[in-house]
Amino acid sequence: MKLYFSPLSCSLASRIALYEAGAEADFVRVDSTTKSTRDGRDFRAVTRLGLVPTLETDAGDVLSENAAVLQYLARTHPAARLAPEDALGTARLQQWLCFIGTELHKSVYAPLLDPKAHDEVKAYALGKVDLRFAWLQQQLEGRRFVLDGFSVADAYLFAVLNWSTAVPVPLERWPAVHAYHRGLRERPSVARAFAEELALYREELAARAAV
Repeated sequence: MKLYFSPLSCSLASRIALYEAGAEADFVRVDSTTKSTRDGRDFRAVTRLGLVPTLETDAGDVLSENAAVLQYLARTHPAARLAPEDALGTARLQQWLCFIGTELHKSVYAPLLDPKAHDEVKAYALGKVDLRFAWLQQQLEGRRFVLDGFSVADAYLFAVLNWSTAVPVPLERWPAVHAYHRGLRERPSVARAFAEELALYREELAARAAV
């Protein structure tokens, strides 16, 4: 199994899930700017959109889109209990994955992190913050995880909330959200994945600065 990733992108969630499950995988780093892998291959030959995470199974199947990859990892490693098995629990998991992907990742963080986005676009994204984070604050009051136990939704939410260090969305404004994020950083699988990708990200920044 191969996971194509870029350091500290949303593909961090898949690395966390793999570590949580104790699964073996080859991690193939993708340059988010050039869309090339570390050995110089064009990543768009693997997936036309050139987006991470992309998972290549041992059978040669290629799976993309974060929510799909995360749910596949959860279903193929049931002992890790990364996803509910009942119908309502599954719907709740999908609800969270959709919220994180559309209301936080794409609606708020993506425009704020895009250096090409105009000021009006960034202001529009910031205008969405209060309502979404007020709801998130309410949901996370007194909770360690978004569901009854750690799931792939927590892995995704952790990856996305990390980006607050680079944009004007200070998690301290929402105490329950801040405590949730800090708590997840203590989890061994999360701590390991985050430390590894932070080192790779810093290495990437240094390489770019040297050019």
